[in-house]
Amino acid sequence: MSMYGPLNLSPDRLAHEAQSMQRKLVSGASTLRELDDVHYGATAREAVYSDGKLVLYRFKGERAPTAKVPLLICYALVNRPYMVDLQADRSIVKQLLSMGEDVYIIDWGYPDLSDRYLDLTDYIERFLGGCVDFLREKHGLDAINLLGICQGGAFSLCYAALHADKIRNLVTMVTPVDFHTADNMLSHWTRGMDVDAFVDGLGNVPADLMNYCYLTLKPFRLNVQKYVGLTDILDDKHALEDFLRMEKWIFDSPDQAGEAFRQFIKQFYQGNGFVDGGIVIGGREVSLKGVTMPVLNVFAEQDHLVPPSASRPLKQLAGTKDYSELSFKGGHIGIYVSGRAQREVPSAIHGWLAKRA
Repeated sequence: MSMYGPLNLSPDRLAHEAQSMQRKLVSGASTLRELDDVHYGATAREAVYSDGKLVLYRFKGERAPTAKVPLLICYALVNRPYMVDLQADRSIVKQLLSMGEDVYIIDWGYPDLSDRYLDLTDYIERFLGGCVDFLREKHGLDAINLLGICQGGAFSLCYAALHADKIRNLVTMVTPVDFHTADNMLSHWTRGMDVDAFVDGLGNVPADLMNYCYLTLKPFRLNVQKYVGLTDILDDKHALEDFLRMEKWIFDSPDQAGEAFRQFIKQFYQGNGFVDGGIVIGGREVSLKGVTMPVLNVFAEQDHLVPPSASRPLKQLAGTKDYSELSFKGGHIGIYVSGRAQREVPSAIHGWLAKRA
């Protein structure tokens, strides 16, 4: 062991660290002045369908798609959907387009007080179902491919179970299925919630409140460590822009329509409806045995919001005979934006779809 202790914090090393930090802070002041406003959503797109605040976009690749069946992305309600297209070098969408996929995405919009009473039937049958039917008609197909992400994956499972004839292939990504696993921190919080009092008092659920809840699941990592780490990149314009782009996405969150939030908490988090039954959409009970089309289930091994144990039960619960899994080494956000994700996830999805074309 060094005479200066296990961390080897000698006076010379401390002085060097202090000088390095001072240089970064000085450089950072200059770098921050040079930054332009950052945006997410890198790929060109066009609006092709709308209903209320929902807009369906078609992405435009550098070449025409070769896939005969379009791929519709259904994202969660709690964040903007462009995490799958954050920036040019971190875009699952761009990768899929380069492989010939024809990619569409649902933008749910920003609910306001007029949307207070939208329920799960509106989101799954009217909105998601409306997009599916539009694409079936536009492409002259009986069924399309569907990629559901996180809560959007739960919506997609419900829709696919009720309308198996309209979905040719289903991909679920970081999608919760068993909401009562022991390692699901978010589930433990919500199971004790008086959601009726919560929604009756608030109406729509404020986005800032939702963000606060998510951040406090890992308080040190998400509220302290990442901002301390920011000092390491203050002299790197590109890295700083990446950081700010991610921050902008995190805090650009829509409010949640009150009635849909109430139903989702009760039927999924509290009732564990995929496992125990009780999910009712449009007067029909959802059973995952109705998911009879091919399924690819993608989950992240270090996911703190949807742990793998919450996703894996889909294999036993779904009615399909063609079930595949992709286990990704990363977290809930890394599965979209990390370098490993860019190399592995889009090619796996495209390859899986191509085999079932």
